[in-house]
Amino acid sequence: MSELISVVTAIGKPIIEEMGYELVDVEYVKEGKNRILRYLIDRENGVDIDDCAIISERISNALDEQDPISDEYILEICSPGAERPLKTKEDLYRSINKYINVKLKEPINNRRVYEGDLVAFDGEILTLKYREKTATKTININYDQIAKIRLAIKF
Repeated sequence: MSELISVVTAIGKPIIEEMGYELVDVEYVKEGKNRILRYLIDRENGVDIDDCAIISERISNALDEQDPISDEYILEICSPGAERPLKTKEDLYRSINKYINVKLKEPINNRRVYEGDLVAFDGEILTLKYREKTATKTININYDQIAKIRLAIKF
């Protein structure tokens, strides 16, 4: 995590949690000509535009006070959406029995991407049930082998 992300996370996370939300991720990215500081938030019943507006105002005030970013930027507060990234081991525990997409650092069985139901996670190994053609298979994946992991929509 970059130093800037650490600083803006430390500013925003207490505000977000105090208001009853979970901080899913923080990004500072360049999109077109703009720099965007994006906080992804969630809660059990989801997030709506009013939630984002209230949190945006509070975080904006805190960022203005501390002024950690010298460049111009756009502040965005948004939901991670249906295909929410799973950033922590706690996210994986909460996602057992959900449909997920896993991208690996190195291929297993000549595949870098698996999509299926997360059936177990013990803190180090996740067990995924997935379809390959007409067969249902199970694979164990070491947590350290994961490059990216997110919830997925099952079609």
